[in-house]
Amino acid sequence: MGIAERKQREKELRRAQIIEAARKVFSTKGFNTATMEEIAAQAELSPGTLYLYFKNKEELHTSLSIEILEHLTREVKKVVAKDISVEEKLDQLKHVFIDVYEYDSMILINLFHLQSGETLRNLSPEVLKQLKRTSSEAHGAIIEVIKEGIDKEIFIDEHPVALADVVWATFSGVVLWVDSKRFLNNKKDFVTSTLKTAFTVIANGLRRQ
Repeated sequence: MGIAERKQREKELRRAQIIEAARKVFSTKGFNTATMEEIAAQAELSPGTLYLYFKNKEELHTSLSIEILEHLTREVKKVVAKDISVEEKLDQLKHVFIDVYEYDSMILINLFHLQSGETLRNLSPEVLKQLKRTSSEAHGAIIEVIKEGIDKEIFIDEHPVALADVVWATFSGVVLWVDSKRFLNNKKDFVTSTLKTAFTVIANGLRRQ
């Protein structure tokens, strides 16, 4: 391995080290409360080193959000490729969304805030481009399932992109709204059970009568 290759590998390992430290801090303290100094301490690095790899806290958190979107896309594409009925694919999508929420609920919640907030303005063009690409891939995989149902005349004949938007908006809306109710009752997580109900409603609404 040459000097350039070794330096690139060391850079990638350091970046992964920072991201893993950020995951722990964000998952424990949330995006708003966490600081770059705490993430640096968790990674056993100086705060200045973090800024060599990430422009700011928003960009670091976005890298975690991109990982979640990539994980979601991989799992949805597995469902798309299966030789099963479109109704079964829709049911498996429900489980994919629930599994993604349970994988790291805090990062997912902040992802939804990120997509609708001013944070996007604080990202570098490169990271923003990556976020748009992974978001598009995740959305596109959902569209494939919807389009298959329409083509087979199982789902209602509406635009597949609009229907995929409804699915994604329901997912994000349920996660954000029901999670906010923890302020009233933090002893139970109602998100998973509500997602199951929401997908039952979606499945019934998508089917042709």
